[in-house]
Amino acid sequence: MMRLLSGLVLLLALGGVAQAAIDTYEFTSEAERDRYRQLTEELRCPKCQNQNIADSNAPIAVDLRAEIYRKLEAGESNAQIIDYLVARYGDFVLYKPPVSGRTLLLWYGPAALLVGGFIVLAVIVRRRRKSDGPVATGLSSEEQQRLAHLLQQAEDKKAP
Repeated sequence: MMRLLSGLVLLLALGGVAQAAIDTYEFTSEAERDRYRQLTEELRCPKCQNQNIADSNAPIAVDLRAEIYRKLEAGESNAQIIDYLVARYGDFVLYKPPVSGRTLLLWYGPAALLVGGFIVLAVIVRRRRKSDGPVATGLSSEEQQRLAHLLQQAEDKKAP
C-alpha cells in the first residue's frame, strides 16, 4: 500500500514537469531560426533574473519569445527588436548592458571593490609589520642591563 501511495505521489510530481510549455514556431529559413535562437539566448528574463528568455518557463518569457517571433516575422532587425525590449523593460533585459551613467557601478563596481580590498590588505600588512618591528629587533642595552639585574636578584634569592 505504501509503495502504491509513494508511486502515485511521484507520478503527480512528474506530471507537472511533463506539462512544461514548448514553443513551436515555423520559420521561413534556417537563418531566421538562428536569429531567433540568438536573440532569446542573449536576452534576460525579467522575472527569473538569472535565466535567458530561451531557458525560462515564466509566463513573461513565453510572451517575450512570442513577441520576438512576431517581430522577426514582421522583418525587424535584431537591433530594432533589442531596442524595443530595452525601451519596455530597461537595460536589465540585456546580459551586457551598455556603459552609461546608470550602469557605471555595474561595470566598474567589482573592480573597485577588488582594488579596495587589496588596499585594505596592504594597510593591514604594513601596520602589522610596523608593530612587529621593535619586538623583532630585540632589547635595547638599557633593557638588557635591567633584565640581567633582575635575573641576578632572582638567583641571589634562590641561593642559601
